[in-house]
Amino acid sequence: MGGSEEVKRYIIKRRSVHILRHKAWRIRQVFWRKHRFSQISDNMKTKQGIFITATDTHIGKTVVTLALGVLLQKKGFNLGVMKPVQCGGRDALFLKESLKIKDPLRLVNPFFAKDFLSPHIAFKRAKRKIDKKKIIDAYHELQRRHDIVLLEGAGGLMVPITENYLVADLIRDLDLEIIIVSRLGLGTINHTLLTIQQARDFGIPIRGIIFSVSNDKKFGFPERTNPQIIKKLGGIAIIGTIPYLEKIDRKTILKKCASKINLRILLEAPRDSKDSKTQQLGLWDKKYLWHPFTQMKDWLKSEPLIMDEAKDCYLMDTQGRRYLDGVSSLWVNIHGHRRKEIDAAIKRQINKVSHSTFLGLSNTPAIELAKRLVEIAPKGLRKVFYSDNGSTAVEAAIKIAYQYWQNVGKKEKAKIVYFENSYHGDTLGSVSVGGIDLFHKVYRNLTFEAIKTTSPYLKGFENILEKFSSSIAAVIVEPLIQAAAGMLLWPKGMLRRMRELTKSHDIFLIADEVATAFGRTGKMFACEHEGVTPDLMCLAKGMTGGYLPLAATLTTQRVFEGFMFDYKDQKTFFHGHTYTGNPLACAAALANLDIFEKEKTLKRLQPKIKFLDKSLKRFYNLAHVNEVRQLGFMVGIELVKNKKTKEPYAWEEKIGVKVCQEVRKAGLILRPLGNVIVLMPPLAIEIEELKKILEITYRAIERITEKK
Repeated sequence: MGGSEEVKRYIIKRRSVHILRHKAWRIRQVFWRKHRFSQISDNMKTKQGIFITATDTHIGKTVVTLALGVLLQKKGFNLGVMKPVQCGGRDALFLKESLKIKDPLRLVNPFFAKDFLSPHIAFKRAKRKIDKKKIIDAYHELQRRHDIVLLEGAGGLMVPITENYLVADLIRDLDLEIIIVSRLGLGTINHTLLTIQQARDFGIPIRGIIFSVSNDKKFGFPERTNPQIIKKLGGIAIIGTIPYLEKIDRKTILKKCASKINLRILLEAPRDSKDSKTQQLGLWDKKYLWHPFTQMKDWLKSEPLIMDEAKDCYLMDTQGRRYLDGVSSLWVNIHGHRRKEIDAAIKRQINKVSHSTFLGLSNTPAIELAKRLVEIAPKGLRKVFYSDNGSTAVEAAIKIAYQYWQNVGKKEKAKIVYFENSYHGDTLGSVSVGGIDLFHKVYRNLTFEAIKTTSPYLKGFENILEKFSSSIAAVIVEPLIQAAAGMLLWPKGMLRRMRELTKSHDIFLIADEVATAFGRTGKMFACEHEGVTPDLMCLAKGMTGGYLPLAATLTTQRVFEGFMFDYKDQKTFFHGHTYTGNPLACAAALANLDIFEKEKTLKRLQPKIKFLDKSLKRFYNLAHVNEVRQLGFMVGIELVKNKKTKEPYAWEEKIGVKVCQEVRKAGLILRPLGNVIVLMPPLAIEIEELKKILEITYRAIERITEKK
């Protein structure tokens, strides 16, 4: 008996030790798992959403969404799900119930139609309209409630939600990464690679691919090899495979899918540190680059802000921070960044021809764009001469005006009249007619002699024309507003009077609309405000919607015919550029004009202009705001040291620079003109974003000038 009692005590002791060791092992396992996934959580983008799309329909997106949801919930994530648009079935309700989601169905599935059809047909038959804003608002609400939101699409990327709005467009508007669900077997490579390419064409980032098995057949050679082929050819991570599930419930999913799905790929941010990437790029920038209009001594002491992405009216830097583009990327962006219409136009043109010379040849987009420009330009402008930026458009205009008179035998007409405070570009010809000493005085020994007149006094201008009309070839003017001078406005009617005077003296009028064209003043061209047709008009900046360099100098038929001579006379306009009439840039410009028409951009702009006009009056409450100047969407806020005496800030105080550095802290990009703060946002900006720009700017001026 004693022996057996000892054996019992020994067995009990061993069991106790085993139980304690097992408990310790379990604790270590739990700790390791929690630690591992807490690291993933730390690296995970906060409040992220992932859009689940597919190469096809009936592949198993809903099953994949459910499986991922179960696995994420098991790891402790607060999960939300969304089926933005559903046609037939009960997928959204199934996901909500299976994952025990408490969100109301109106958020989980904002739009439902009963017919199993493409959304654009199903909702048309149901006589209902899909409102993308309602979808975006619902997603943002779910985003606030959950760590992760899984969104299941309808079919693939190219499925139309409405006739002009694809699933891919919705993903872009939601600013999401995608997981592509693909079937195994024959056809997978083609369908998956096509989907990858479409995503890239739309600028949609891909988190990875999940394969879905819809039957219990044994894998053949294609099923075993296709994933690695797709990974190699597509350059996309394989997250895993959802096997065939006899039952679709939590227990089965956890048992069969946990080991098949790599949640690290699903959740982790890119391995390379954003800080290290930014630091490396900053070093290279300082080592290799020379920035325009920038004192590089100061630049080399600072940390550069490096832009990496853009969307709508926002820019994103290399660390993922968003900034409102308050100056339209230097006055060029019109309809927002990454406009699908302009993106698509450029891609279509790339597939045809990206460039061919315009010397002795022509090309389709350049011809079509010239026709469109003449159709919308002030009546009487009939010919288009292409170049690639505002300075070269002005350079061409000056040379055309000068050579015209030389060609027709009036060689004494050789002078150009320009205005004080004017800015027309950086080439030597355009510098010669620039009236801002800061930009031009150092180059005066390199430039030709021109006649400067004071601005905005009309009497002095009239006297110059009376005195020198026989020797003046042209007058160049920035219509209605001198932008680079700090948004200085011309008196009303002065442009019209300039046109009358130049006509009466047989002098060409060159309208430099580089900054003012394409809606900036509230009309397509500033000259339209006073019913003026110049002899030459210079266009650039907004012509391609902020995508590619392109400029044009438009002329009347009379000017054009001043170059119609025999070849032997050598009176050709011997001027041009390698990339004149570049097809890619012209394709972008055509798409830009299409958007103006389709979206009625100028009409929709008017309430925003009125809002600006009303809201800007508040800035006069600030102690150091001397004047607020506005024309349409062009705004200059002039800061002075003493409001009563109009004493300006000293140049070395860099007040304008400091205000623009201050607004960056609040997520806004501005660039000053000396001590004038310039606001010139994209025309597509919404009222709420305008409010944000004005509030940030107001507070920054207050903090910098009043030390508040």
